[in-house]
Amino acid sequence: MTRLLIYAPTYVEVAAEITARAPDLDVLIMDEAGAVSLRGQAIDAANAAPDIAWFSEALYMVPAMRAFAGAVMAAPHLQWVQSAAAGFENPFFSAIVTKGAHLTTSHGQAVGIADFVVAGVLDVFQRGPERRAAQAAGQWRELQTRELLNSTWLIIGFGAIGQAVAARARGFGARVTGVRRDQAAHPLADAILSMDAMRSMLPSADVVALCSPLNPATRRMADAGFFAAMKPGSVLVNIGRGGLVDEAALLAALDRGVPRHAVLDVFDIEPLPSDSPFWRHPRVSVTAHCSGVTGGQTARNAALFLDNLSRFVASQPLLNLADPKDVLGR
Repeated sequence: MTRLLIYAPTYVEVAAEITARAPDLDVLIMDEAGAVSLRGQAIDAANAAPDIAWFSEALYMVPAMRAFAGAVMAAPHLQWVQSAAAGFENPFFSAIVTKGAHLTTSHGQAVGIADFVVAGVLDVFQRGPERRAAQAAGQWRELQTRELLNSTWLIIGFGAIGQAVAARARGFGARVTGVRRDQAAHPLADAILSMDAMRSMLPSADVVALCSPLNPATRRMADAGFFAAMKPGSVLVNIGRGGLVDEAALLAALDRGVPRHAVLDVFDIEPLPSDSPFWRHPRVSVTAHCSGVTGGQTARNAALFLDNLSRFVASQPLLNLADPKDVLGR
């Protein structure tokens, strides 16, 4: 019988749906302490032998994550792992694919991330830091602001997250160029470029949003030359991974004034060390890798897992299936 490994607090929310979609499934439940039970009986996590595992977002936040991952890696017949994350650069995911299992990812956080990107850019264009400083000082200051209408956005990484950002930017009347491997036209982009051609757009982009995964081809792609080519007054937003950016080069570029501002949700080292200059830089907005943490992502992630569970049971193609070559960085 097929076995599913799931985190206990997540299971409570979807138990009825799992039973309805896969009534013959054996459900292995791991609690907050990392203990596993099957039909109410405790079993050794190392011998749990799941065929399916769901890494829900709740699991990523707790110590049981280590025990959960260990049970997955010990599984001799692992077939499919659903992740609540969009990225897969962690070596653990490579190990899953190397075992021969399917890896599916989630874009449940795309809605929140897209809102975050637009909010960050609007705050810069609307001179939010200066307005808040004036209010704190009791100063009545009239500040001229910028409009998103007719601004030019370069969105590097035009998958689910990049497209969600594009939809919102275009809603404000912005022009959007997407960057991705697939050069086919897309209804949410005025143009699509390859990574090789991407830098040609930097001198004209008012907003540059890094939405791409981290892999050997994208690591440190935002380097000194990248920043030197950016437009004066432009805004850089990074919601991809910290490794996309040469952080020393970015700090130097910000000190020179281009880009005008950086909205950063991800960093090379996380949590960001308290002595990092990013915390106190006047041209930087820092958040704690939480752009996608919203009230709606849990329901979207659950819906995707349940849909994929139905597909798995019916031997149908899984949604958001990661290409093993991409996961392994080949």
